[in-house]
Amino acid sequence: MQIKCFTVNPFYENTYLIWDKHGVAAVIDPGFYSKAEWNSFASFISDHQLILSDVILTHAHLDHIFGCEEIYRNFGLRPRMHADEISLYHGANQVAAMYGLDHFEYPPAGDLLSNNEVLHVGQLQLKILYTPGHSPGGISLYSEAAGLVFSGDALFEGSIGRTDLPGGNMEILRSSIRNQLFTLPSETTVYSGHGGVTAIGQEILTNPFF
Repeated sequence: MQIKCFTVNPFYENTYLIWDKHGVAAVIDPGFYSKAEWNSFASFISDHQLILSDVILTHAHLDHIFGCEEIYRNFGLRPRMHADEISLYHGANQVAAMYGLDHFEYPPAGDLLSNNEVLHVGQLQLKILYTPGHSPGGISLYSEAAGLVFSGDALFEGSIGRTDLPGGNMEILRSSIRNQLFTLPSETTVYSGHGGVTAIGQEILTNPFF
């Protein structure tokens, strides 16, 4: 698995582009907010001759979906997410207004995802781990073959996701992390929605929320 991280938008969100050896690619949490951010992503796709095949959301907070409309317009792909995120997805502009951000367009949702479903990105496989708590239908994406997990905003280096937004719940989030993420091999690399890369074993030992 090849990975490119784009840190974007006013929230410094990590958008991940992944692809297999044949160039079949997917984007996880496209948060592109400015034209320059979008152009950087589009140029990378073109320069590396990648075939974008899927858009996957770990959750539907606005900083993770700003770029969905541009992807839909340019590639015809609709974002896929857990069913419990749909209401959050459709209410994103209400949150944008709270932050003083402009109204933005977003496409219809694609197919809905469920716990333990396996997604295929070319030859890559990603297993969906249901990790609610930061949001009602948050998911993480686990690749056993690559030894990594995309945790969205559930688990960060030395921290966890905030739970004071609508649909958030601290105990549910802690339970999700314990049962779905901390049960992965300790050497599993964690790619979070914000901040740096960490590992499951490191978070088990040092994360102050556990």
